[in-house]
Amino acid sequence: CAKSIENGIDIIRIFDALNDVRNLEQAIKSTKKYGGQVEATLSYTISPIHNEDYFVKLGRELEEMGADALCIKDMANLLLPMDAYSLVKRLKETVSIPIHLHTHNTSGTGDMVNLMAAQAGVDIVDAAFNSMSGLTSQPALNSIVASLQNSDRDTGLDSDGLQKISEYWRDVRPVYKEFESELQTASAEIYKYEIPGGQ
Repeated sequence: CAKSIENGIDIIRIFDALNDVRNLEQAIKSTKKYGGQVEATLSYTISPIHNEDYFVKLGRELEEMGADALCIKDMANLLLPMDAYSLVKRLKETVSIPIHLHTHNTSGTGDMVNLMAAQAGVDIVDAAFNSMSGLTSQPALNSIVASLQNSDRDTGLDSDGLQKISEYWRDVRPVYKEFESELQTASAEIYKYEIPGGQ
């Protein structure tokens, strides 16, 4: 934590794949000690105990531990759009720190997840330029910006500028093709097996 902050990383996202807060304590203390911002994280999964009440309680506990922001880390894109709305809404009612949603688009629902989270008041979402988005990457930034134009969640980002950057990465991406995931299409089968991305 000390070296990361010293070398210019301001925000430290801290998480444990099993949501065991005991494994976060030292990293939170060290991040605070060295002047960084703590983004404590809920590792999103689905199980008989991992329900909305569980995540809301965990969010409150992480804020009490000193989190400056709270991240919902949905590594496998298991979070469905309506569940995203409900979870973000409840977290906004429960904690006073910003809510940051990190999802992928493996199942093809990531754009909808971000849209519903935006409707519920999420503060930050992760996205990728359209040419680098989708599947195991994040939802499409250019498309999110266009979807929110002229709404109360308008990002104010310049669509033409985003398109230029997206075109640059469209041309660079083939150079790294051999390192890409073999996944060719979105798969809603994820909701059948419910395996978090970290596993």
